[in-house]
Amino acid sequence: MSGIFPPVRIFLVISPPPCYPWLMEKYDLLRSRRKTLALEITRDCRVLVRAPMKCSARRIDEFVEAHQAWIAEKLALQRQRAAQRPPEPTAEEISALKQKAREILPGKVEYWSRVTGLTPTGLKVTAARTRYGSCSGKNSLCFSCFLMDKPEAAIDLVVVHELCHIQVKNHGPGFYALLGRYLPDHREREKLLKQR
Repeated sequence: MSGIFPPVRIFLVISPPPCYPWLMEKYDLLRSRRKTLALEITRDCRVLVRAPMKCSARRIDEFVEAHQAWIAEKLALQRQRAAQRPPEPTAEEISALKQKAREILPGKVEYWSRVTGLTPTGLKVTAARTRYGSCSGKNSLCFSCFLMDKPEAAIDLVVVHELCHIQVKNHGPGFYALLGRYLPDHREREKLLKQR
């Protein structure tokens, strides 16, 4: 009987899993000159995909779908954090914090400039939420008004930290040696910045 029927060959075709965009978490796409795909869950609980300029939409969707478990886990964690965060300050509260910063910070910068011998080219107060201070390449200091919600020891730390960047632009051993010369307890003061 085997001579009557030709041999049957069975092929298994393996293709990438189908994309079901309606099942995926919605995401924002940011293209740049990067070489790899990356996922980020933002502070305001959005999914952000960073992709190379020429990466296809299908490849991006496949990447997002392949990481749905990770996305769900991190979104739940971020939503939990967001629920525990105090409410966003009003425009009036931000204005009051900026005014307080403009009253307090120039004196602190002047005092610590005399102590360290490091003088900035300018001082600016913003409502930045991601960092308390920064030092530009031209040695101008910028401070967040939200620093005013922290204890005085923490405010001094940020002022001295940014002044030290006038001399050392990175966070290498030389930077921390310089910071430690003026604030030997800087590690303890850093803990104060992390308190709510």
